[in-house]
Amino acid sequence: MTLTTSARLGDGLPRWLFVPAALATLFLTVPLLGIAARVPWAEVPALLSTPSSVDALALSLLTCVVATLIALAIGLPLALVLARSDGRLAGVVRTLVTIPMVLPPVVSGLALLITFGRRGVLGAPLSVLGIEVGFSTVAVVMAQVFVAMPFLVTAVEGALRSSGSGFEGAAASLGASPSYTLRRVTLPLLAPSIASGSALTFARALGEFGATITFAGSLQGVTRTLPLEIYLLRELDTDAALALALVLIVVAALTVAVTGWFSRRTVRRRVP
Repeated sequence: MTLTTSARLGDGLPRWLFVPAALATLFLTVPLLGIAARVPWAEVPALLSTPSSVDALALSLLTCVVATLIALAIGLPLALVLARSDGRLAGVVRTLVTIPMVLPPVVSGLALLITFGRRGVLGAPLSVLGIEVGFSTVAVVMAQVFVAMPFLVTAVEGALRSSGSGFEGAAASLGASPSYTLRRVTLPLLAPSIASGSALTFARALGEFGATITFAGSLQGVTRTLPLEIYLLRELDTDAALALALVLIVVAALTVAVTGWFSRRTVRRRVP
């Protein structure tokens, strides 16, 4: 008998599952196709080349890249620590870290404003020193990191917990230091999960709206990201709003597609 790693769509599943699966697919894709159908394709280059659209797109891409890098720098270590920790303290930290995932974005923005705004708990002392955080590009990045980093932490922690600690234990038994084991064993093992978590983080940051407008405001070229620009244009210039929405969808789709390809390629390399 020959074993293959590929399978047909839904192979081995009851056929009745295809009905709700098709309904779910239609529900999630038809609205996106509706945007594509309404976009005035002939006018898209002109709509996307306006100063406000260019500023919003450039600001969104820049802040999302920075937010994703920050999330990797501090969120990845947090995920590793949580995955290898048990007990009440770890449970409390895990709960606190995941709260931003379920909070309404405007509440997240309000929390950041109360903390880092000009009259906030930490913002007031910083303001005395001449450091203004709220309603700045830094505030945009902070809002994106706050709402998006939990996706990276959750993805990586879950993957590391499910993989167990056998490989790390084997490396330690052979005399490898914790840092060497992390660099040569743990991180390569988690590469697909890190890539997926980073893509989710980037996509969530790209679509962030509520926390951004609450904490950073909407200043062209400073804090007005792509979602804020779309919101402002939805009644003033519907065609421009649709064109920008299409860009947002395409960037998010490319991010997810490239990450999925990388994850599958990494897994195939490990399968003999």
